[in-house]
Amino acid sequence: MKLASWNVNSLNVRLPHVEQWCALAQPDVLGIQETKLEDTKFPRAAIEAMGYQVAFCGQKTYNGVALLARQPIHDVVTDIAGLDDPQRRILVATVGSMRIANLYVVNGQAVGSEKFAYKLDWLDKVTRHLESELRNDPRLLVMGDFNIAPEDRDVYDPVAWHEQILCSTPERQALKRILDLGLRDSFRAFNDAAGMYSWWDYRQAGFRRNLGLRIDLILASEAIMQNACAASIDREPRTWERPSDHTPVMLELADD
Repeated sequence: MKLASWNVNSLNVRLPHVEQWCALAQPDVLGIQETKLEDTKFPRAAIEAMGYQVAFCGQKTYNGVALLARQPIHDVVTDIAGLDDPQRRILVATVGSMRIANLYVVNGQAVGSEKFAYKLDWLDKVTRHLESELRNDPRLLVMGDFNIAPEDRDVYDPVAWHEQILCSTPERQALKRILDLGLRDSFRAFNDAAGMYSWWDYRQAGFRRNLGLRIDLILASEAIMQNACAASIDREPRTWERPSDHTPVMLELADD
């Protein structure tokens, strides 16, 4: 089984890329972030024509998440207790034997800003919800654009990024609290090397120079990791014309 996460930075623009990549990679489940579409304008018919069922939660111009799956999608949650937030960043659903949370984590703008405080509060409330989900279902998978590089080896220039947004100690501690619920960074279970990224800025020839960050993650509970057999980052879509600034990340599971 192939599970994937991809911030497409506008599904309206990148739908042909999603269609092309799904035809090549054949993911069984794909979590998409930054759809940037109101629900009434979501391309459900095009997604279903690709052979997927879909659940989505969006808004005009900003944010938006969607979950594509070959199997039926059940028990969808888009709002969590304690987080009264109009921004559409969360979609939790059951697919097969797994509970999957697809997150588009707040960027935070700058360390010390109001948006940074909002990010930390958002992460705290989401962590509480994930803790509840994990109590109810040990087969929990959390995927998405976390807007946090877990470690210095996930950053092309750790000195320049030291204590900057996406790499600050409070953000990394917030991510660790999610992992401490009983989840693992699946990519690091199979890949130790530095210099492997999922996001590159459009500016300064970021992709060509590999000036990237690994901020797109798939976190899996131990019950899921028992069947994990590979994890990877597919750089190819970042080479396509008019690409997203992110590229897909994947986790493969052996059949039970």
